[in-house]
Amino acid sequence: MEALGAPGAGAAIALENLFPPLPSEVILPLAGFTAAQGKMGLWAALLWTTLGSVVGALALYGVGAALGRERLIALAVRLPLVKVKDIEKTERWFLRHGAKAVFLGRMIPVFRSLISVPAGVERMSVPVFTVLTTVGSAIWNTLFVLAGYRLGEDWERVTEAVGLYSKAVIGFAALAVLAFLAVRVARPGSGRRRA
Repeated sequence: MEALGAPGAGAAIALENLFPPLPSEVILPLAGFTAAQGKMGLWAALLWTTLGSVVGALALYGVGAALGRERLIALAVRLPLVKVKDIEKTERWFLRHGAKAVFLGRMIPVFRSLISVPAGVERMSVPVFTVLTTVGSAIWNTLFVLAGYRLGEDWERVTEAVGLYSKAVIGFAALAVLAFLAVRVARPGSGRRRA
């Protein structure tokens, strides 16, 4: 960010979308702190980080669209403990809640990146996906950039507070995966094949 300014913050956030282990909860407050130092403008930080979020999300949307439903089904058949009917349920769920999932998913750690893939697989309208991603990302980014801007040199306090939120989300997801595995091991079978 010091070398490239606001475009550097945008590039970091685009990479965070593609590689979720890079935490936006660190990048965004740091961008706010950098803006508070006068090394980039606050509006530029907000604009570029949101643009970076959209670019990263569109790249993952493209991966989902390129992969497509049939390849996803073909991959699922080869994976242990995954049934075709699970993929079908996920498809139906996304078709019912796609817009809400994309919008709200932009504000949930890890899922903010992953939600773009099913949107691409289901070929959600690109303009709708882009608008939902832009608005959801703008809200998330603004909260963290402004927090870093206001806290100044204490910007790391933001990451500590959000770390608890992230850990809770990841812990819940881990429990859900364990419950899924327990049920799947108890009831083996490949599920039904789609028509």
